[in-house]
Amino acid sequence: MVMPISSGGVVAAETESTESLLPKNQQRGGVGGADGDDGGGDDFHGASFAGAVFNLSTTIVVAGIMALPATMKVLGLAPGLVLIVLAALLTDASIELLVRFSRAAGVKSYGKAMGDAFGPLGRGFLQFCVVVNNLGVMVVYMIIIGDVLSGTSSSGVHHHGVIEGWFGPNRWNGRFAILTITTLGVFAPLACFKRVDSLRFTSAVSVALAVVFVVITAGIAIFKLARGQIPMPQLFPDVHDWPSIWRLFTAAPVLVTAYICHYNVHPICKELRDTLQIRPIVRTSLLLCSAVYITTSFFGFLLFGDSTLDDVLANFDSNLGIPYSSFFNDAVRVSYVLHLMLVFPIVFQALRLNMDGLLFPSARPLSCDNRRFGVLTAALLAVIFLAANFIPNIWDAFQFTGATASVCVAYIFPAAMTLRDRHGIARKRDRVLAVFMIVLAVVANAVAVYSDACS
Repeated sequence: MVMPISSGGVVAAETESTESLLPKNQQRGGVGGADGDDGGGDDFHGASFAGAVFNLSTTIVVAGIMALPATMKVLGLAPGLVLIVLAALLTDASIELLVRFSRAAGVKSYGKAMGDAFGPLGRGFLQFCVVVNNLGVMVVYMIIIGDVLSGTSSSGVHHHGVIEGWFGPNRWNGRFAILTITTLGVFAPLACFKRVDSLRFTSAVSVALAVVFVVITAGIAIFKLARGQIPMPQLFPDVHDWPSIWRLFTAAPVLVTAYICHYNVHPICKELRDTLQIRPIVRTSLLLCSAVYITTSFFGFLLFGDSTLDDVLANFDSNLGIPYSSFFNDAVRVSYVLHLMLVFPIVFQALRLNMDGLLFPSARPLSCDNRRFGVLTAALLAVIFLAANFIPNIWDAFQFTGATASVCVAYIFPAAMTLRDRHGIARKRDRVLAVFMIVLAVVANAVAVYSDACS
């Protein structure tokens, strides 16, 4: 079982009528609140470098971070860490192709770039993939929040949630009540923002909370290592028969899609004061997220070894063998839940824009229609809320999602545009890279789905 990977962000796969949630005249500091922005449209003169880095990093570092230590158990520590770095380099290359071919086509969204290469069908397919991926990911976020705060039962064993452990089980801290409070008190207000840059502060806090999780995990591992309580970790995979070889591929959806943020690149670029900053912003975000991923993978696997679970957060539900173990367990789980809450609005904006593009392809921009904006926001929040309450275990389904919709958006579509090369700018190296990305994505993830289904 593999955790879903992030995918979030405000997309790019919108139609021409929804090219940007913020109309271009507002980006220049023109017309303000009449277009339904979050306020301050007249004062907005472009997003900052730091704000863009935080928003893009928040897009990347989401639920998938909890699956990375488990990939070390499957692959071994040495190959696993190397592949994390290679995945970052591959992501940087795919985004470079996406940005370059978008500029050659003279378009400012991922969706229009796909439309330029493959027509309305290509643009619609991209929108559909983003909707499938983001809807599923946000349901998983809400399920994790419910499990961590209110508790969950598995195989007849009840695992107490943080709030349940503090105050005991009662009606107000049950799953339904916790998710209702979270949806109305956190998700709904944050989902009302209409500009990516408006979420820069919540994104900064979200990244900080992810770092808190990493620091606590590393600190516990170093403390136990100094006391001789941690055995030598497995450096290489245990491969002894064909099933063990096939099992290596179950880590592919985590590694191949660990850095997916492609549909957030165009909207962030459009809000920048200087759009040429997008390349250093992408590379800074990938560097930051790589550091978080490597540290989490190394110390998470070092701490729990062969006992590392598919969701390493579940390992923080027992005695860690250190002083104040229960305090650190709660600190890890609470910081991660807060991180997910602040990631949610970034991912939600992508879902809303793409769903609007699918349902209303010829309508005026979503930011100009408050009624459509409100109804669509409420409907999507309701669907996510109900799914999280009535579908308590959907991890296997998102093994499939991570290996299909996410990988298409991250690698297959940019590579396909390169091979299509409508504007004749592809170099030989670009074509070789595009073929490599498509083959890697298709083969690795097909084997991963097959292996996971057989197991």
